[in-house]
Amino acid sequence: MSESQDDPQYVLDPAELAFLKTETGIQDDDALKAHVLAIQKKAYEVYPYPCIRLFGFVRLKINQNRAAYEHVLILGRDIPDALLLDIGCCVGNDLRKIASEGFPVQNIVGTDLRQEFWDLGHELFRSTAASFPATFLAGDAFDPEFLSVPPLSREGMQRAISSNLGTVKSLNDLHGRFSAIHCASLFPHFSEEEQFELAHKLAGLLSPRAGSMIFGSHGAQLTKGYSSAWGEKRIFYHSPESWREMWDGVAFERGSVEVQTELKNLGRVLNSTSDLHVMFWSVRRM
Repeated sequence: MSESQDDPQYVLDPAELAFLKTETGIQDDDALKAHVLAIQKKAYEVYPYPCIRLFGFVRLKINQNRAAYEHVLILGRDIPDALLLDIGCCVGNDLRKIASEGFPVQNIVGTDLRQEFWDLGHELFRSTAASFPATFLAGDAFDPEFLSVPPLSREGMQRAISSNLGTVKSLNDLHGRFSAIHCASLFPHFSEEEQFELAHKLAGLLSPRAGSMIFGSHGAQLTKGYSSAWGEKRIFYHSPESWREMWDGVAFERGSVEVQTELKNLGRVLNSTSDLHVMFWSVRRM
């Protein structure tokens, strides 16, 4: 991919631009753009995800569902040792955003397939492991050695573990420990069956405490099913209705969670053959 300074996809809203300037310390617009493009090139060489091509790694998603975001900030403020996980965190821009607004950084965990993305996050934001001491775990959520479906009993979920995240080797060490879990643009990478499996696994990571929440955003459709609107491989998209059914009654016992969804039509994007819909959602323990 090219490093053209005229890349038409580099369009950040004022809040994203201000956040990048604050976190990187780069105030000049042209210098900041050159810095972001250099990181984009390196990230694309690690793995050519479309979201990297579209600058998803610098776009803020975690705060787009304001109600869920504010709720998670309250959890971080009011619950001692509340942990936050961002699964599929890439360079960790969303985690830096919520840390900047008060969620304790030492209680933040990011995970992705490749360590290189997290390292590029430090390069992008000009930080170090000491200046941004969140925990990163590289691993595959579909590898049972890294993340398995835990026992359903609450006793098993509430087992005591070390509070020192530095000793944690996989997400299996953190079953039932997260007060909040964020995932953006993750689920549609997988088949319908794999999405059900992933939902079960995330449910097992969530704390049994009432108010604990899983939230995020991704592509969706008015009616669930496979689509090749982007001209690439067929992708399975949930509808708001099928999404609620998957969490309330499948991943969790029916009636034990409240599922909120909001579907937004973004219109035609790039080379899509139909309108792109994005669903913002949250799953909250009752």
